[in-house]
Amino acid sequence: MFSRIDRVNELIKETLAEIIQEEVEIPTGVFATVVKVDTSKDLRYARVFVSVFPEKKFGQTMESLKKKAYFLQGALNKRLHMKPLPRIEFMADKTEVEADKIEKLLKKI
Repeated sequence: MFSRIDRVNELIKETLAEIIQEEVEIPTGVFATVVKVDTSKDLRYARVFVSVFPEKKFGQTMESLKKKAYFLQGALNKRLHMKPLPRIEFMADKTEVEADKIEKLLKKI
């Protein structure tokens, strides 16, 4: 059974992914994916983990998302009708990069 936090995390993840895809200009050929959302127990803050491909454009894309954080928060507030609505903060998801490094090391062995 999922807890309230789990349902809120999934709802924020899906909604933010839609907003980013529809309303944020990301450079051509760059894929930004909302991988995971971690919401605090009191529902005041949410860390949004974003993965960017290709890795070369990571810094530029994250900077763009951080600049648009106020806009994205407002769009999220309009689409979700819940109290309190967590403040979002974008974080880097390096899972794929680390997995790639491990895979390369295993191939060497």
